[in-house]
Amino acid sequence: MNRIQQLFTTKKNNILSVFCTAGFPAVDSIVPILESLQENGVDMIEIGMPFSDPTADGPVIQYSNTIAINNGMTLEVLFAQLKNIREKVQVPLILMGYVNPVLQYGLENFLRDAQACGIDGVIIPDLPMYEYETFYINTFRKYDLQNIFLITPQTSGERVRKVDSLSDAFIYMVSSNAITGANAAIEQQQLEYYQRIKDMQLKNPTVIGFGIRDKATFDTACQYANGAIIGTAFIKAIDGKDNIPEAITAFIQQVKA
Repeated sequence: MNRIQQLFTTKKNNILSVFCTAGFPAVDSIVPILESLQENGVDMIEIGMPFSDPTADGPVIQYSNTIAINNGMTLEVLFAQLKNIREKVQVPLILMGYVNPVLQYGLENFLRDAQACGIDGVIIPDLPMYEYETFYINTFRKYDLQNIFLITPQTSGERVRKVDSLSDAFIYMVSSNAITGANAAIEQQQLEYYQRIKDMQLKNPTVIGFGIRDKATFDTACQYANGAIIGTAFIKAIDGKDNIPEAITAFIQQVKA
């Protein structure tokens, strides 16, 4: 049982996960940000691996990717920065990004180096489920890394069941078909989707992302899933701030208030 599984075993509800982009706002920001998020009671953290064409992401996260790349952030730099992270941070850590940089790095090299840093899971939205199951599942298992799948309102019940059968961490419920940070409010059709997935009584926990930005949207998501992920709103909260730990504390406190 790794850290992700332990988290969902010990805490069933109101799990707060935060997404941050490695290399943003500065090339060496990631370790102090992770420490500050843990200190403020965040349960799980997704570390975004910057990519030049993050197609699923909205302008805010695209902007953070551009800044990070211009700062010199690469997978090699990120793994070097995370080398001793488990001496400081105990919460589950997940790497999230696109398949192209991972394949360029070499998938087994990527998983090996991620495991060496104490990473618990990986989210690669554009890695096809068929390719994962056919070519890569044994390599993920070799390095004890959880591959986390995304589902959307348009995902068929059959595919949701398939994702559930292949998962052993949690399922990432994308709240809508929009890009990250796009929705201003949670609409009725999203609530119906949340309820539909909840009624399926999947074996894996579920966490809702995209459009979660404050206490109200977080609390609503947690009525239907085990937790929720905040990304765009967090990037906005630390952008341009002189005192990032202070900005993180203020942001997390208003979400958890």
